[in-house]
Amino acid sequence: MHFEILVEDQSGKAALDILIPKIIGDGHTFKVIAYKGIGRIPKNMKSSTDASKRILLENLPKSLAGYGRQWQNYPAVVIVVCDLDDKCLKSFRQELLALLQACNSPPETRFCIAVEEGEAWFLGDRTALKTAYPKAKEAVLKSYTHDAICGTWEKLADAVYPGGSKALKEKGWQAVGAAKSQWAKEISPHMDINNNASPSFNYLLGKLKELADSQINT
Repeated sequence: MHFEILVEDQSGKAALDILIPKIIGDGHTFKVIAYKGIGRIPKNMKSSTDASKRILLENLPKSLAGYGRQWQNYPAVVIVVCDLDDKCLKSFRQELLALLQACNSPPETRFCIAVEEGEAWFLGDRTALKTAYPKAKEAVLKSYTHDAICGTWEKLADAVYPGGSKALKEKGWQAVGAAKSQWAKEISPHMDINNNASPSFNYLLGKLKELADSQINT
């Protein structure tokens, strides 16, 4: 089976390029495609006319329709990975499913939502995090509730970045994006995919394993 994985930014791609092979194993192919932000689902279910902006949700209707046309007789699945941020999980998932159902020939698709943000998956494996950042502040890590809506990337920055999230924010959003990608590259190689305290990471893990195993067993 081929896994086409759509993510909202470069840090998500950096993490999943490392983690996906650990999850799906041999005998499958995958490609992680990074966008330049998450955006919003178009109200009319039609993609943005400016595809060059590369915003994940704004381009998702066109992307899913295209995969549906191309993959009618091809063993492949689209995995959409994005952050929940401050949205309602139930409503957001319903919107995504409605978008998929609006396709004439919907491709096999799974929506995997990081709660609140992808950094929750790094905080879910404290051993990996401490291996990558031995000086991470234990008090900050202990104060975190897994998959809480609490400013997740800020919590990770407070644990590992000199001066914490305040110092990082003062450097601007480009610096924040660079730091997120660095955390992904440095923590992901140490992660134990079968021992993570983040419920949203385990949801992704379960969906990918289910798909990979079903393809092998058929």
